[in-house]
Amino acid sequence: MNLLEQGIAHHIGQDALARLQRVRIGLAGAGGLGSNCAHALVRSGFKRFVLADFDRVEPSNLNRQFFFPDQVGLPKVVALGANLLRINPDLELELHETVITSKNVHPLLAGCDAMLECVDEPAVKKLLAEAMLPTAALFVAASGIAGCGDADRIRTRRLRANFFLVGDEQTAACPDTPPLAPLVAVAAAKQADVVLHHFLHQQD
Repeated sequence: MNLLEQGIAHHIGQDALARLQRVRIGLAGAGGLGSNCAHALVRSGFKRFVLADFDRVEPSNLNRQFFFPDQVGLPKVVALGANLLRINPDLELELHETVITSKNVHPLLAGCDAMLECVDEPAVKKLLAEAMLPTAALFVAASGIAGCGDADRIRTRRLRANFFLVGDEQTAACPDTPPLAPLVAVAAAKQADVVLHHFLHQQD
């Protein structure tokens, strides 16, 4: 057990930590939501992740995403994987630098106990929902997280037994409501919190 895991076990106990470490989490998207959500989940004790994103780190990402200036130009899944391993070097990471499509969505997320939708494209959000909702896996999506001020508008709603939606469900990124660090981080933390609460209190 490494230093991070020792610290987490101090707070939640070794049995609870072991339970979290068995969970396999899929993250569709490694940008503002995905990178911050993954960061929070690793610090919560989870260690098995499937990361899928086609994009590369750009300077415009650095204001709100868990990347650093020397990672500009790298595939996001590669950069994120490296950053997460700095938090916990014993992670089990499966990295996919790819666009999520109807042809690969099921193989990519097969075996995941939870899946977090952290993408921008409405069509991909719909694709992920259609793929995940018929399964028993926990599915946590997001909608409406742009701008700043009134962080309380970022809410969590349970829509089905295994389906949660985070956001205000209306505010899209535009010049008047740009994607900024505080609300993106709030939404990502709320997504991570749904996953943590679900599995931390799950009985073996």
